[in-house]
Amino acid sequence: MKIAFHLNCLERGGAERVASILAGRFACDGQDVTVATEWTGEDEFSLDPEVRRVHVGLTAEDEKKGRLRKAMLRITRLRDFLREEKPDVVIAFDHNVDYRALMAAAPLGIPVIISIRTDPSASYTGLRDRILVPLLFKRAAGCVFQTREQKMFFAPLLQDNGTVILNPVHPKYPEKQKEIIAAPPEKEKIVIHCGRISRPKNQAMLIDAFMQVHEKHPDHILQIYGQDEKDGTRQILEKKIKDYGASAFIQIHGAVDDLEKILPKASVYAHTSDYEGLPNAIIEAMCMGLPVVSTDCPCGGPAELIDDGVNGLLVPKRDTAAAAEAICRLIEDPELAERLGREAMKITGRCSEEEVFGQWKAFLLAIAER
Repeated sequence: MKIAFHLNCLERGGAERVASILAGRFACDGQDVTVATEWTGEDEFSLDPEVRRVHVGLTAEDEKKGRLRKAMLRITRLRDFLREEKPDVVIAFDHNVDYRALMAAAPLGIPVIISIRTDPSASYTGLRDRILVPLLFKRAAGCVFQTREQKMFFAPLLQDNGTVILNPVHPKYPEKQKEIIAAPPEKEKIVIHCGRISRPKNQAMLIDAFMQVHEKHPDHILQIYGQDEKDGTRQILEKKIKDYGASAFIQIHGAVDDLEKILPKASVYAHTSDYEGLPNAIIEAMCMGLPVVSTDCPCGGPAELIDDGVNGLLVPKRDTAAAAEAICRLIEDPELAERLGREAMKITGRCSEEEVFGQWKAFLLAIAER
C-alpha cells in the first residue's frame, strides 16, 4: 500500500509526533510511505530512514502573493504531488490540512482519511468552518478522532465513517516503566506539569492553585516544563511568579528530551488546560506511575484517559480551588496517590505503539476494502 501523510511540518507538537511515529511504523510494516509537508520547522521530529519526505508548500516567490492566491497554490501543489505519487490513501493531520487534502484529492479519486486533533467546539465553529465542514467532510473516506466527545460533535455521516484511536506513547516510557516497577524511585516533594507554554494550557491557573497548596505544604515545589509558544504566556507566568514572590518554589523550565527520567521523581502531576485534544503529557505521566490531577476540559481528552478516583483525579476546568484541593489530597494521602499511580500505569496497554499502530492499520485496511 502507498500511503501519503500530509501535515504542515514536523515541528514538535502532538499531531506531528503521532504522524512521525505512524509513518515510521507503516514503513517498517513494508508499506511505501511519503510525508508531504508545507514547510520545515525549527525543531522537528525525525523520520524513519525508510520514509520519504516531500516539500509541497509555497516557494519564496509564492509567499509574495495574496492570501487567497496562496491558499489556492497550496492545494495545487499538493494535488500535483498526489497526481504524480498516486498513493492509495492520504492521511491528513490537523485543521486546515484536512480541508486542503480533501480539496486536492477529490478530482483524483484518492481516498482521504482526516484526523481531528483539537477541541472542535473551539476550532470548527468559525464562519469558514461552518461552510467547509459540511461541504468537504462528507468527502472523507474516514476520520480518526482522539476522543468520543470529538466524535459526537460532528454530523452522523462522519461519525459512521470514524473511529476513536488514542495517541501512541513513545516506546521509551514503557521501557522506563519496567525499571520503575522493578525499583520504585524515591519520590521528591515536587508537583510537576509538562506542556506547551501557551494560553489554552492555562498554566496561570496552575500557579494560582499551587499558591494555595504552598500555604498548606510549604516544603513542596512546582516545576513546569514545556516549549514556549511565544504567544506572551511565558511572560505572564513569570510576572505572576514574581508578583507572588514565589521564584524559590515555582520554576519554569524549557522543553527537555528526557522527561522519562524527570517525571518518576515527582509526587503529583497536574494539568489545568481549558481545552485539549488528547494530552500526550498526561499519557506519559500516567505511564510513569504518577497520580494525575487534571481539569475535565473539552473535548474530553483527560476524561478519555482518567477514570476519576480510579487512576487519577478530574476537576472542573478553571476551578482553581478544586485543583488545589485535589493536589493537596494526593500530598496528604500517600496511599491514595500510590494506588492511583499504580492504576495509571495500565494506560500503557491502551497507548502502546504496537496497539495504536494495529488500530490504525485495521482502519486503513477497512477503508481500502470499502
